[in-house]
Amino acid sequence: MSRLHNISDIKEHTRLNIKTVGVIGAGTMGQGIAEMLASRGLDVIVVEHSQERLDYGKQMIQINLDKQIEKWALTQAEKKLILNKIEWALDYKLLAECELVIETITEDLDSKKAVFALIDGICRPEAILASNTSTLSLTELASVTTRPERVIGLHFIYPVSKIDLVEIVRGLKTSEDTFAQTKHFVEETIHKKGIMVFESPGFVTTRLICLFINEALHVLEEGVASAEDIDSGMRIGYSFQHGPFEMCDRFGLDSVLAALERMFREYGELKYRPSIVLKKMVRAGQLGVKSGVGFFKYDKDGDRI
Repeated sequence: MSRLHNISDIKEHTRLNIKTVGVIGAGTMGQGIAEMLASRGLDVIVVEHSQERLDYGKQMIQINLDKQIEKWALTQAEKKLILNKIEWALDYKLLAECELVIETITEDLDSKKAVFALIDGICRPEAILASNTSTLSLTELASVTTRPERVIGLHFIYPVSKIDLVEIVRGLKTSEDTFAQTKHFVEETIHKKGIMVFESPGFVTTRLICLFINEALHVLEEGVASAEDIDSGMRIGYSFQHGPFEMCDRFGLDSVLAALERMFREYGELKYRPSIVLKKMVRAGQLGVKSGVGFFKYDKDGDRI
């Protein structure tokens, strides 16, 4: 039997208008998503648990916008317009006015479940609750809410402003209405390509790219080639924007390790077992761009030295 309702049903639900979006978390992904949404003309409410985190998120968005101005990609007036579209808050109750809320906190299941339980009691019944998770179960996140049919995954890829792809992830109980409305938002409002993914650890992009990085790590361990040459081989030879090691640095070595460990636990296959080099570097605090050093070195703006 088809999973789709009839076309008229889908069209009816895609008419629902999303104008105000909540973003929970002002880390790297939260910043990128908030800036992108504001640049598309949407009102954005960013919520964090501390003023320090909010100030950091605001500062990083301003730095990124200033970089775009330096490259003649943005004007001062456009920067001001984007910043005016973003409201920064410590009070989750402000999310009550949002039609869509996107959670972007750290990849920890219990923390995310606590957030979903909280916002379920705040947001209006018809609001869509989305997670930017790359590996966790949407079904499990939805289980702590009273509206599992309105919970969906929106996996944006870093850097959000440059990558025009979003994985729209369906949990076990995500309704067709919710999927149709979310896809319409992704493709018609923020103008990105949405691909439909049924829940599976790592989804599509994280599962494939983490295996690619892990295999590159094995090649490095075996002394076949240097990190620089492996990156050059894939970047120049196969038109990757970044090679596997710079990619790993930009994702965060700790994030790649966490994704591989979760997939290893879920699938039980050796190919997902993280490289020992990756584990050692994370233990040493060499996390990539966020710490200034990973496989390569970076300045405070995230540019390679």
